Amino acid sequence: MPVSIIEKLVAKRRAFLVRALAAGLFAAGGLWSDNRFASAQVLGRVPKPLAKGQSIYDVTGPVMVNGKLITRDARIGPNDTVETGKGARAIFVVGSDAFLLRADSRLEMKGSDTFVNVLRLITGALLSVFGKGPRYVATTTSTIGIRGTGLYVEAEPDLTYVCTCYGETDIAAADDPTVIETIVSIHHDAPRYVLAKPEKGRRIVPAFFKNHIDLGLILIETLVGRTAPFWLFYESYGSPRRY
Repeated sequence: MPVSIIEKLVAKRRAFLVRALAAGLFAAGGLWSDNRFASAQVLGRVPKPLAKGQSIYDVTGPVMVNGKLITRDARIGPNDTVETGKGARAIFVVGSDAFLLRADSRLEMKGSDTFVNVLRLITGALLSVFGKGPRYVATTTSTIGIRGTGLYVEAEPDLTYVCTCYGETDIAAADDPTVIETIVSIHHDAPRYVLAKPEKGRRIVPAFFKNHIDLGLILIETLVGRTAPFWLFYESYGSPRRY
C-alpha cells in the first residue's frame, strides 16, 4: 500500500525530533535554560505516545507525588500534587494533557477520571500542552483559562510569567477577574507578566519570550499522540524562533 502524505509527514517529524535529541539540543539550552537539567536517559529514548497505564516519560532528581518520592514506574492522576526538588524534573502525562515540570516546583491538580480541570502552580515553572476542553491554571497572581493550548508559566510570589505558545488563553488577575486579557497566539506571540501590584496602572504587561523552546513542546505533544502546530518550520533547529 502506498505511503500517504500524512504518514510521510509523521515519519519526518519523528525523525527530526530523534535527530534533535541525539544532537543534544535538550542540553544546549533546549528543554530548559540550564544544561544541568539534561538527562542521558531522555536523550537516549525515541519519543512516542506513552503506553496505556503509563504516566511518566522521565523523572530526574527528587520528584514527589503526594509527598512520596517516585520513579518512572509511578502513576500520576488528575488529583495529585507533584513536587520537584533542586535539580529535578518531571515529564508526565495525565489523560490528554502533557507536562514538563521544572526544578523547585509544586503543582496541584484537581479533576475527575483522567481529566484535569484545574492546575495550581504554587511555585516554579511548567510547560504544558492540553487536549480538548476548558482548563484553568492558577498561580498566586493569575488565573489562566485555556482552550487547546500550549502554555508556559513561571510562578513567583509577586508576579507570574505567562507565554501562550499557541492557542487561546484568557489571562486574569487572581484577585480581580475584571482585569483580564484574551491572547490568541500562533507562535509565542504575546508573553505577559501578571503583577501582584499595578505598574503604571496596569496589572498585565508585555514580557519577553524566555526560558522555553519549541523542542520541549514538540516532545510533550508527541507523548499524547499529537503534533505541535509549528513543527514543519523546524527541519533545521538551532534556537527559539518565531516567524
